[in-house]
Amino acid sequence: MSNRGYSKLGPEGAYEAGEWLDEESRGSRFRDERLGKRFRLVLDRLWSSVGQSIPMAFQDWCNTKAAYRFLSNPRVSEQDILGGHFEATRGRFVASEGPVLILQDTTEFSYKRERPELIGSTHKVASRKDKDGRSPMHTICGILMHSSLAVTTRGVPLGLAAIKFWTRKKFKGCDALKRKINPTRVPIEEKESFRWLENLRQSTALFGEPQRCIHVGDRESDIYELFCLAHELQTNFLVRTCVDRLAGDGTHTIAQEMDEVRVKGIHRIVVRDQYGKVERAALELRYRRITVLPPIGKQRRYPPLSLTVIHAIERGTPTGRKRIEWKLITNLAVTSRRQAIEKLDWYALRWKIEVFHKILKSGCKAEESMLRTADRLANLIAVFCIVSWRIFWMSMVHRAAPPLPAEIALTPPEILLLDQLVKDTVKTANAEPLTRYTVKLAQLGGYLARANDPPPGNTVIWRGLRRLTDIQLGFELAKNCG
Repeated sequence: MSNRGYSKLGPEGAYEAGEWLDEESRGSRFRDERLGKRFRLVLDRLWSSVGQSIPMAFQDWCNTKAAYRFLSNPRVSEQDILGGHFEATRGRFVASEGPVLILQDTTEFSYKRERPELIGSTHKVASRKDKDGRSPMHTICGILMHSSLAVTTRGVPLGLAAIKFWTRKKFKGCDALKRKINPTRVPIEEKESFRWLENLRQSTALFGEPQRCIHVGDRESDIYELFCLAHELQTNFLVRTCVDRLAGDGTHTIAQEMDEVRVKGIHRIVVRDQYGKVERAALELRYRRITVLPPIGKQRRYPPLSLTVIHAIERGTPTGRKRIEWKLITNLAVTSRRQAIEKLDWYALRWKIEVFHKILKSGCKAEESMLRTADRLANLIAVFCIVSWRIFWMSMVHRAAPPLPAEIALTPPEILLLDQLVKDTVKTANAEPLTRYTVKLAQLGGYLARANDPPPGNTVIWRGLRRLTDIQLGFELAKNCG
């Protein structure tokens, strides 16, 4: 099995020559040294067999059974597994320059089990209508994961900074709470949304440079307690807002105050409709520093905050797609059109955490695992998180820093094999080394590498990695057989 090493070359998350698997596992602290060795082997095998089941990755019953025992060991948790990765992420953060975006989001992993109570539930959905025309509700078996992914402003993922797993056994959720009490009066510690604050605190503490961190979230993260925690920790946030809060002296709202702000600039962007047709859109930019008040039921507990509100609204009503309308709130200063566009660009990178979750589900096939309990599944997904980050990093680093050598992503034997297997095209003949071999790897996964094709994505990268590993194994066997 191959281990793809990389060299310490600066701001895009590379280290001195060595094996990246060692770097991601070295800082993990297990209660038994043997567990650390087993974790290193599990990570190696799952990386070398992306998307394969545990028996397929380990081949023999002895090692397969050992992997199952590791994942079910009560002395192993997802925090133990990811401890080394968190430390490696911090190293990449230190090596990078400028602000780093900490993207937060939640995803669900659904499973079908004969005993779903061993895993837990995520939500309820309506079933098909019965003979009486009613749609009975049934519970979805699965677990939820809330993760914080650090990326540079050029889109290169540095790694995870915090993670939480849970099921709906522990929290009732706002839908259940608001039947009895106004949810704005419930302490945040008693809500499921408290995970946003926990991840913000953990990732800020991990990096130790709060001013460089910008915590980015969608409308679910529009939580006043999160704004106050960021203020307390002296870190930054950029959130898409959905709550029209009281502002100023309390006699009006944010929306009413923003209606008085004149258009301060136009930002032209390229978008695609549902059929992939390219269009140009003009966004009207408005921004203002506003005194934002906490919810009425919490005004004794939390102070008013001076925050910047940014509205970007498309001119006119387009056909074939929804009108673009972004309303962002941040504690960062915005005093010019350039700074407003910068914040919009940063928020646009939020979708990268959704790409990371897609790699977990489609590339690593985390939802196809047959493990029986939530704890075992959480441990397996934690291992997959490291694999998914590495795939994502490989697909992005050549776009941000093409002059880097190919050795940061591939070993010399793999580079030699790619030269023999994949002929240079117009796209790769004069490309920088890292881009050249990343494209060749993607070609093994089905990428066509035509002159006008966009850069290869994660799907062709993980397919190419799997094929390259199999080819290299066959090559080594043939060489040893003479």
